[in-house]
Parts: sequence; structure tokens; C-alpha cells
Amino acid sequence: MKHSLIKALFGGVILSTAFSVAADDIYPSKTIKWVVPFTPGGAMDTMARTLGDKMSQSMKQPIVIENRPGAGGVIGSTMVAKSEPDGYTMMIVSIGHAVNPSLYPKLSYDPIKDFEPVSLVGVVPNILVVNPSVKANNVVELVALAKQQPGKLTFASAGSGTTIHLAGELFASMANIDILHVPYKGSAPAVTDLMGRQVDMMFDSVSSAKPYIDSGRLKPLAVTTNKRSSVLPNVPTVAEAGLKGYELNGWYAVFVPAKTPQPIVNRLNEELVKALKQPEVKARFTQIGAEPVGSTPAELAQYLKSETAKWAEIVRARNIKAD
Repeated sequence: MKHSLIKALFGGVILSTAFSVAADDIYPSKTIKWVVPFTPGGAMDTMARTLGDKMSQSMKQPIVIENRPGAGGVIGSTMVAKSEPDGYTMMIVSIGHAVNPSLYPKLSYDPIKDFEPVSLVGVVPNILVVNPSVKANNVVELVALAKQQPGKLTFASAGSGTTIHLAGELFASMANIDILHVPYKGSAPAVTDLMGRQVDMMFDSVSSAKPYIDSGRLKPLAVTTNKRSSVLPNVPTVAEAGLKGYELNGWYAVFVPAKTPQPIVNRLNEELVKALKQPEVKARFTQIGAEPVGSTPAELAQYLKSETAKWAEIVRARNIKAD
């Protein structure tokens, strides 16, 4: 590819994956289990259910969502890693799949070797928001303020090791500033305390933060992706706003157990990409602040390797620990 995969992710265009499906005509011949390693109701769960519904119609077999939350996705991923590689167990994961090897030294599976990549399916931009009382109206002013008061500015997260936490740590590392991490048990209580001036800043999802931005209870400074969000097009990216090279993508992707036959992987990839093109799927993704994205298995494999290496360095340098 002439351009990096991640640049293509935010162009609003589903990547083409023209595979010749050579799988046996009888596949699938029974129910497919789709594991979501987090609780129902979140972006990951919504994506799986939306795509699963379209794929089951096309493949003429039920796709059943099974939520297996716990340990930042480790519990569900462990189960899938040990499942039969027959095409009847698949899973959706987030950026945490690339981060977990660094957070959990005794991880019972290898996120690269124990799974076959199928396709990227979506990205959810995060947005840097501050309490309106913070005397900074852009990223440059925020960095300057942090340098004037080392260790005094606080940033909330949905818990240690979450995407929201990693976004803040990457920001602090690249800006060379000392800000204090305050972990919460989820995004909602973190946002509540941010609006209540208990903490100063946060990298929340665009969909979660937008109502509070619209009402003036939070002040937006920048989005974390390398392209502006269609939901808040007037908000610059962190890179545009002064911290060049900063990029964090809240990505979601589908994998199956290692050694799943390639014709079956290709069939699932083809069905996923086809579903991502459906207007109803695009509309549902937009509702949760997500951008639908498709890729080839090879592109996803390459991307996972680069993300795993990137976050291993950040986790080590910032001494990030899991809850």
C-alpha cells in the first residue's frame, strides 16, 4: 500500500477485500458463537451485535453473541484462544488486545500467535476534554499550564490500562509533562467528577463527551485520531493542535482461533466487509461515534504487530500497571 493502513482508516471508506472464497459450501452449517470480552451495551458489544445480525442473514446461520467480560478482555480472549479452530468461534477485541501482553506478564495466550486476524471493523476517536475552569483553550496552552505546575494537573480515566488511560499517558510522554493519573471504575463516574471539578482533564470517547460539550459543561481541545471526527468536525486533532506525531486510535477488530482454515477466514472477512457497507450498519456505528472500517487479514496482522510494539514501549516507559 502506498499509504499506511491507519490513514485509510479515517477516510470514511471501507477498504476493499476481494477474496475468492474457496471454503466448503457447507460452511457454516451451524450456529456461530461471537465472543465479546466485555459487558453488554458498550461500543464493542454494539458493533458485534449489529454486524452479527447482518452476517447471520447473509450466511443463513445464527450468530450468537456471548459476553465474557473480565481482566480487560483477557478472560474472553483466553476462551477463544483455546476454542476449536473450525470457524464457529470468533471474537471482537479492542486496542487492549495489543496492550495486554505488556500489562499482564503471565498472559496465558499470545495475542499474535494464538489467533488468526479476520478484519478491522471500526474505530472510535477519543477526545481531550477539560473542565471549563481550566485556563487552557487549546493543546499548546494546556501543555504550557502543565509545565508551569508539574504534577498538579489531573487526568481521569475509566481504569488503569484502558484506552482512556493510555491516551493520557501517551500525551504526557510526548509533551514531556508531569500530570497525575486518577483511575475510576468506568467512564461515567470519571466524567461526573470532571464536570464537578474534582479532576482537570480526560480523554473520553467522542460519543460519550459530545452531550456535555454541547451543553458547555466540558471544553473540547482535540481528538486523538489522525483525522478530525465527523461528529465534531470543528475540533482539531492533537497533532494539528500542536503535538505533532500524536495518534491514538480506539480500534476494534475480529479474530478467530489460530489454525482456522484460510478459506473460512476469507469467508468471514468477506461477510464482515460486506456487512460494514450496509447503510443500516453505517448509521448504527455513527450513533455510537464509530467509523466503520474494513481490512484484509494481512493488513490487520501487520497493524496488530505495530500496535503491540508501540504500546509495549509506552507501558514500559510510563510504568503503567493493570488494575
